[in-house]
Formats: sequence, C-alpha cells, structure tokens
Amino acid sequence: MKTWNFKVKSNPQEIIKKLDSAFGSVDTLVYKIEHNKNDSVAFKVRKRVQDANAIIHDNQTIVNGKMLKTDVKNETDVEISFTQHFLRILFVSIYLVFGLLLIILAIILAISSSVAIFIVGGVLLAVGIAIWIDVQKRFEKDIQKYKTLISKILEL
Repeated sequence: MKTWNFKVKSNPQEIIKKLDSAFGSVDTLVYKIEHNKNDSVAFKVRKRVQDANAIIHDNQTIVNGKMLKTDVKNETDVEISFTQHFLRILFVSIYLVFGLLLIILAIILAISSSVAIFIVGGVLLAVGIAIWIDVQKRFEKDIQKYKTLISKILEL
C-alpha cells in the first residue's frame, strides 16, 4: 500500500463536487463517498472488473481517500492510499503457491518421477514471479496515472 498526503486550498464540500463531476458519471469506475462522524469524508475509486483478463492487464488499483478539514480556513488535508484489488493479489498468489507446493511435493516424495514435478513446479513458480514483477510495474504506473488525474481534478 502506498500513501500520498497533500493539502488543498478548498473545503471538503468543494473537493467532493469536483470528484463527483469527474468520477461520478464514468460507468467503468466504482466511486463511493462516505461522510464520517468526526467531520471527515472518505472516498473510494476503483475500476470495475469486466472479465478475468482484466484482473491482470487492466488498472486494478483501488484509491482510498480521506479528507479532513484543517484549522486554517478553506484548507483541507487529503490522504490517499493506493492498494491492489484482492483478486489480482489472489491470482498471483495462486501461481506462487502451486509452484512451491509442487516443488515441496517432489522433495518429499523423492521418487524417480519427481523430476517432472520439479520442472512443472519450477515453471509455475517462474511464471508466478514473472507475473508478480509485471503486476508491481503496472501498479506503479497506475499510481502515477491516478496521481496525475487527481492533481488535474483538484488543481494542485
């Protein structure tokens, strides 16, 4: 999880209006706002999962934001955290776990056919690691895209 903190020279209601106009009408995004008891506002933005292929290849970064009014008039503290969608983490983890389990099984069994199990386990593990590296690169790019988009919306 990555966090991004900044101050906006605006009150939370104006920020909500800007976010509503930018994200509220987009069908491919899930956008929610929640007003908390302690005079803070939380929001969440993520892209809808359309199909299984979208889990890995599309932007599956979840943006969780929190806005707090400061003591200074017309200023708001904004804290935004970026996380990956649970299904994306699960998908990558499955490859890694199955690869490790096959290698461990081959070590425990230590039979003549364990070479084939080692190869299959090694391939699954290598594919899992390659997908994990690719997902991390995509996550960093997605974070930069969201930062740029939010900066333009809030006029930072």
